[in-house]
Amino acid sequence: MSLGAVVLAAGQGTRMKSATPKVLHRLAGRMMVEWVLAALRDVEVAHTVVVVGHGADAVATALPESVATQIQGSQHGTGHATAVGLEGLDGGCDSVLVLCGDTPLLTPEIITTLVAAHRAEGDLATMLTTMLEDAGTYGRVLRDAEGAVVGVVEARDASPAQLAVREINAGIFVFDRAALSDALAKIGTDNAQGELYLPDVLGLMSGRVGAVISADSDVVHGVNTRVDLAECEAVLQTRLRTALMHAGVTMTDPAQVYLDADVCVGADTHLLPGVHLRTGTVIGERCVIGPNCVIEASHVGDDAQIINAVVRESVVGSKTSVGPFAFLRPGTDLAESAKIGTFVETKNARIGARAKVPHLSYIGDAEIGEETNIGAGNITANYDGFRKHRTIVGARVKTGSDCVLVAPVTIGDDAMTGAGSIITEDVPNGALGIARSRQRVIEDFTRRAAAKARAASNDPGGHTA
Repeated sequence: MSLGAVVLAAGQGTRMKSATPKVLHRLAGRMMVEWVLAALRDVEVAHTVVVVGHGADAVATALPESVATQIQGSQHGTGHATAVGLEGLDGGCDSVLVLCGDTPLLTPEIITTLVAAHRAEGDLATMLTTMLEDAGTYGRVLRDAEGAVVGVVEARDASPAQLAVREINAGIFVFDRAALSDALAKIGTDNAQGELYLPDVLGLMSGRVGAVISADSDVVHGVNTRVDLAECEAVLQTRLRTALMHAGVTMTDPAQVYLDADVCVGADTHLLPGVHLRTGTVIGERCVIGPNCVIEASHVGDDAQIINAVVRESVVGSKTSVGPFAFLRPGTDLAESAKIGTFVETKNARIGARAKVPHLSYIGDAEIGEETNIGAGNITANYDGFRKHRTIVGARVKTGSDCVLVAPVTIGDDAMTGAGSIITEDVPNGALGIARSRQRVIEDFTRRAAAKARAASNDPGGHTA
C-alpha cells in the first residue's frame, strides 16, 4: 500500500483575529502545520499535499520543498478541501491519510497506530476518535447496535440523543483512495453549514469503516482561538519538559522552563526558573542554566554556568561562566573556562581559554587571547561610522579599567594598558600602553572658587552668579 497524505490548511481562522494564517502560528518554536507534518515522521508517506487557501503564498513559502500545495480558491467545507488535495496527490498513492493542519498535538505514535490498524483490517476507511466528557462542538461518532461505525453527525445537525454521545470525530482518517473519490462525488450540502463535510463519506462507503480510539484526548485538540493556542502550547511544553526530565535533566520548577521543539539538553544539567531555550539550542551535561536566561540557536558546552543572561547564535565553551546580566550577541565564541561577567555585552567576538571580561564592558568584533583579563568598563570601538573594524588582544594581557580600544588596533601578548586610556595605536608584546593627559592639581581651588562666586553675586552692576 502506497500512502499519500493530504493536510487541510486552507481555513482563514477568523476567531484567531490575526493577519497571520492560522497554521503559521507558532507553538514551542514550530509553526502549527509543522507539528502536523512532524507527526508523519514514522510512517512512510510517498507524497504529501497541503491544501492552502487563506494566505496561500505565505503558507506555501513556509513549507518544506518536499511538500506540494493545492489551492482551495473558495472554501466549501472539509469534503471540498479533501477533493482539492486529491487532485494534487501523486497517482501512485492508493491510500490517503487526511489530517487537519490545526491539530498540533498529534503524535507520530497515534498516526503510526492509525495507519497500522487500517492496513491490518483492510477497511475502506479508518478514523481516529476519542472520548470527551463534554464533546461540545465536535462531531459525534455514530455506531450501530453491533458497535460498527456508520457515520458522523456534526454538533449543529445532531439530535439531543446524538449530542449525548461522548465519542467524537478527531478529523483524522485513512482512506482507500478509490473509495474516497467515489464517496466525495456523492456527498451533499444538506446541513446547517451548507458545506461538504468530509465525514459524510463514511455513510456512503460500501465496505466497513474502522476506528482507533485514542486514550489521550489531547492529541485531537484543534486550534480555533488564541485560547486554544495557549492550551496546546501548555500541553507541548509539558511533553517537552517531561522528556528532558526522563533523560536526566533537573528542573527546579518545570512550569517555569520554556522549551522549543528541537532543543537538546545533556544529562545532569539543572534548568532553573525563567529559562527559555529556543530553536537550535544545544546544552551540554552538568550545566547550570538560570534563573532567567534566554538562549537561542546556541551551543553550550559541558559544565557551563549561565545566570540572568541572553545568549543568541553563540558558542559557549565548557566550564565557562556567563552573567549575571550579560548579553552574548550573534558570533560570540567563548573558549573553555572563559568568563563573561556582569553587564557585559559581546558581539562577533572570540574570547580565548581562561580569558575574563568580568564587568561593565562591550567587546565587539574582537579577538581576546587566552588568560587575558579585560578591566572594568572597557570598550572596543569597532565602528567608524561607515565600516566595522576588528580589535586583536593577545594572550595574558591585562587592560586597565575604563579603556577604549579604537579599532583597528592590536595589543600584543603579555602587554598592559593603563586605566582610562584611549588606545588608538598598536601596543607591542610585553609593553604598557597609556594614552591620557597628565593629572594637574590646583591647590585651594574650592575655597577660592566659592569666594569668587560670592563676590559675583554682590556685583554693583547687578550681575549674579
